[in-house]
Amino acid sequence: MKKLLLLFIVLTLNSIQAQEVKTLTYFQNDTLKLDLDLYLPKKKANEKIPLIMFAFGGGFSGGERTSEKDFGKFMSQNGYAVASISYSLYMKGKDFGCKGTLTEKIKAIRIGVSDMWQATAFLIENADKYNLDTSKIFISGISAGAEIGFHASFWDYKLMNLYKSNLPENFKYKGFIGGSGAIQDINLITKEKAIPMLLAHGSNDDTVPYSAGSHRSCPTNASGWLILFGSYAVYNQMKDLNKDIELITFCGGGHEFSGYLFHEGQQYVLDFVNDVLNGKKFESHLIQSSKKGKGSGKYSFCE
Repeated sequence: MKKLLLLFIVLTLNSIQAQEVKTLTYFQNDTLKLDLDLYLPKKKANEKIPLIMFAFGGGFSGGERTSEKDFGKFMSQNGYAVASISYSLYMKGKDFGCKGTLTEKIKAIRIGVSDMWQATAFLIENADKYNLDTSKIFISGISAGAEIGFHASFWDYKLMNLYKSNLPENFKYKGFIGGSGAIQDINLITKEKAIPMLLAHGSNDDTVPYSAGSHRSCPTNASGWLILFGSYAVYNQMKDLNKDIELITFCGGGHEFSGYLFHEGQQYVLDFVNDVLNGKKFESHLIQSSKKGKGSGKYSFCE
């Protein structure tokens, strides 16, 4: 029993030593203070650390940056830094669904994206302090956070940024990891702008469309009607462009799989970032059955 207890203590101490967490304020004015939690691996001499930016989900009205601690710890124990950010919850107390206002929904995304850009710029400015490799910054998110990730990667920064322009000229994220996210315009993903992606999505998601469809499955006469292009539409776009893409489809699954990559699927993320940094080329579509069955037959691969 004593030997088992000693082994547990040693393993716990090694885990603690393998990473540290710093809470930093990346933006502040008279009315708003935004923090991020930076998970850092044990420092290696003369070796810069790749960074993964992360945004939580919650419909731009809820959620917390601390919700994915296990993901931050897992990646930092494997040599990567993770910055889990707070961002402005513009839709708090408002309707982000069918009865909401389209312009308000787009504004919520734009504010969240601008916050992500601000957090990224902050860490680039402080890269030397935390030994970060600014040429190897990935972006990731769940649901609303994945929508932030998509648009932060492909929107025109100079046009859409709400804060001062402080990202380096021609800055580009190294890759994107998205759980059940979507983008407003598939044509924003071009051959020049495309970055490697790892996506996961349920084929029957009625919150964020799996392919092209209406956000929250709203009818066309709804005030909050918003067309989005989800993971399957993005997968096909990336295939057409001959760019690196991995998609995990949960046939018959809904929005409950939005956090899969950051929970059960953490190893997929680790393999993805390793493959990107090692220059590996890839294109894959992994099809999984969900507890709800294979699906409605809308997609032949789910039958």
